[in-house]
Amino acid sequence: MILPGSRLNLPLGLLLALLSGCSSVYYNTMEKLGYEKRDLLVDRVEDARAAQEAAREQFASALDQFIAATNFQGGDLEAAYRRLNAAYAASERRANAVRERIDRVEKVAGDLFSEWEDELELYTDRNLRRASARQLEQTRARYRQLITAMQRAEQRIDPVLGAFRDRVLHLKHNLNARAIASLHGDRAEIESGIQALIRQMNASIDEANRFIEEFTPAG
Repeated sequence: MILPGSRLNLPLGLLLALLSGCSSVYYNTMEKLGYEKRDLLVDRVEDARAAQEAAREQFASALDQFIAATNFQGGDLEAAYRRLNAAYAASERRANAVRERIDRVEKVAGDLFSEWEDELELYTDRNLRRASARQLEQTRARYRQLITAMQRAEQRIDPVLGAFRDRVLHLKHNLNARAIASLHGDRAEIESGIQALIRQMNASIDEANRFIEEFTPAG
């Protein structure tokens, strides 16, 4: 059985103020507002899913820009470089957002499970304690499936970004037909890497959807 959660709907200013403080102050404040750690976990999983969806779209767009550059038939090479560099920079920003959101998921999950373990010692009824301990292990196992999928997608980001950056820099330093030809020769590698990343992100997003559905109460 998975604990229910709910989507948070707080003003941005309040959220930023809370996040800037220490964890204990943040959690205490959120609890006073009616949000437990399980609610925060669901909220952060939703944020991580949204970041991955945005990154997926950006990497697909970057691939389109790369293919367009390889098909360059004449004109302003500097403009072609700027478009490709802008696509890379946007992809890097989206990738950083994904990493940050996954880190936030891991932080609140760790705090939730630590608190749950501590609270097991407060039970006086052994049967209830055992039931809660089983629920903790089931929830932890379900979370491990989620974070594994997210981390697999995250691990594919750096190789893709690195390969993309290398080609952008090469074009920057060699604005000529030979540089464009080299991009065309690397097209299959870049395309394969981005498509594999998108597939892994899709798997992670699907896992997040299932996790959120299980944590969200019916109705």
